[in-house]
Amino acid sequence: MREIKYSCSCIWCHQCCWWVLFCVKMESYLVGSFPHASSITTGGNLLRSKANNNIYHASSYVPKSSQHKWKAKKEYPVSRSRMPCLNNHYKYTEGLSTYQEDDRKYSIKTSLIGSSFESEPHAADLQSSLDSAKKFLVAFYRFSTPYSYATIAKILYTASISLLAVEKSSDMSLLFFTGLLKVVIPQIFMGIYLNGVNQLYDIEIDKINKPHLPLASGQLSYTTAVFIMTSSLILSCCLAWIFGSQPLNWNLMLSFMILTAYSINVPLLRWKGNPILAAMTFTSLWGFIYPITYFLHMQTFVFKRPAVFPRSLAFVHVLLSFYFVGISFLKDIPDIEGDKKFGIHSFSMRFGKKRVFWICVSLLEMAFGVGLLVGATSSCLSNRIVTVLGHAVLASVLGFHAKFVDLESNASTMSFYKLVWKLLYAECFLIPFLR
Repeated sequence: MREIKYSCSCIWCHQCCWWVLFCVKMESYLVGSFPHASSITTGGNLLRSKANNNIYHASSYVPKSSQHKWKAKKEYPVSRSRMPCLNNHYKYTEGLSTYQEDDRKYSIKTSLIGSSFESEPHAADLQSSLDSAKKFLVAFYRFSTPYSYATIAKILYTASISLLAVEKSSDMSLLFFTGLLKVVIPQIFMGIYLNGVNQLYDIEIDKINKPHLPLASGQLSYTTAVFIMTSSLILSCCLAWIFGSQPLNWNLMLSFMILTAYSINVPLLRWKGNPILAAMTFTSLWGFIYPITYFLHMQTFVFKRPAVFPRSLAFVHVLLSFYFVGISFLKDIPDIEGDKKFGIHSFSMRFGKKRVFWICVSLLEMAFGVGLLVGATSSCLSNRIVTVLGHAVLASVLGFHAKFVDLESNASTMSFYKLVWKLLYAECFLIPFLR
């Protein structure tokens, strides 16, 4: 077939010409095979049918090579004659395809816009759910650990007392840390219950003294608080029962009984309304029950040794008793306004803020003094240096900050109260050296 040169470099023109040549070739093949079919292939044009018949009859008497040459000569003019018609048809189909493409793009764009409008409510619902979950987690954290500094002190305190049962370096093994976790985890759940029951019966007081707490501010409902408390209490008791430590069981049972009696508002209970009973509650738990049960848990349950009461444990009882009597008096100073309104007669109401404050400071300094004296009598030189210098520094820090407390400012008093708990962190690092 003769090669055709194109005057236009457009790719669409090239494709159109190739399509025309293909059609003409097929037409010539049909004409050669079916003599009377040319009128059908050419659309029924009578004049062209006759011409095609003449061409066919003439070509039937010439050799095949001449016949092929004649067909090639015929195809080119036909293709040229059909070009305008096919160009017009191509322009129409091109316009149609462009219209269909534009319509498809419009449909896609419309579907995207529709899907975006449909996805917006889902995105809004998802964001709302995430915000609700975040608010609940914040409220749960504030409900379960309203005094995070006390929770941290409790964990450090547990580890510190447990270290008193360590007699040799080989005791600091995986067994020790596993036994420590068996105390800490149930204590955390019991702490959630005890913090919850205290807030549950102090909602009206906390609206004045601690309005940021979730029950007082309305961030957490009463029913949800009861569910959290009950679940935490059950988890704590179940874990202690699974672990099988008798000292731990006694620890949790006594904590539950004493601090529930301290908080609930029923006749002959609610010991927090009496300053002496409140002080005895803190002293009995932190000064006696907690140290004994933590030590016996490590000594008898973890290390499988006979129960003993070393000299260091006795000194810890004295030291922590002074410390937590001071804390129990100090915590009521910022709450005097709410206590006065609801008839809770604390020492701060009876004797005044200033007098009670300095009594608290004196008790705390006495606790550090006990630690210093016990450390000075230690037979180990390194323990003696650490305990004497450590308690001297703690006593100095406490006395220095006490001079700048503004008792008329609740923020200043609370800042000092938190400092006292943070000094207990340091004391927890010094207790294992009291040997």
